Amino acid sequence: MSHGVRRLLPCAALFLMLLALVVLRWGPLMSLDAAVSGALHRTAVASPGWTRVSRVLSDWVWDPWAMRALLAVAIGLLVRRGAPLLAAWVGATALAGTALQQLVKALVGRARPVWPDPVDSAHYAAFPSGHAMSALVAGVLLLRLYGARPGWRWTARVLVVLSVVGVGCTRVFLGVHWPSDVLGGWLLGGAVVAGSAGAYAVCVRRWAPRTVPAHGA
Repeated sequence: MSHGVRRLLPCAALFLMLLALVVLRWGPLMSLDAAVSGALHRTAVASPGWTRVSRVLSDWVWDPWAMRALLAVAIGLLVRRGAPLLAAWVGATALAGTALQQLVKALVGRARPVWPDPVDSAHYAAFPSGHAMSALVAGVLLLRLYGARPGWRWTARVLVVLSVVGVGCTRVFLGVHWPSDVLGGWLLGGAVVAGSAGAYAVCVRRWAPRTVPAHGA
């Protein structure tokens, strides 16, 4: 069993369990979501400075379109360096993640939190969080491509962890997601990247075993 499959299975299993609990509106999970979201929303209302910073980070720096732009740059660099298969893998993984996220959102149709004094707004259904999933998918892909280089290893990992955790926290803090939406985005993103990595490894072994790097550009 490949590393990708071994990582896919736990992420997929945990996501499906969480999905079932959300669809069934499991009482303890709903209560925990409401308690955490309510406490953070009250803090956001009382702390306009932190709220403005969170909106900039969430709506601009860590926005899904910003993550897609980073991956587009990476794809362009890979094509220039003569790694079209690797570039296609990055693009296909990003597209698959976006499509799967939107499909699950539409099927679950979970409502976002509603507040009498909102500090931010968002569209579409809540579960899973697109911001959380996009940040994880982009971060892991970029780490796989460039994070193995000694000079960038720890810096890249810290930046990715801060971005993935940070965007999840800001989405709940701003009152546009439940905590379980964020967790669902992380788990689904992990499953997508792990499954895609496993598929890419198979393609490399079959089609380009000598010319295409298996672990990044």
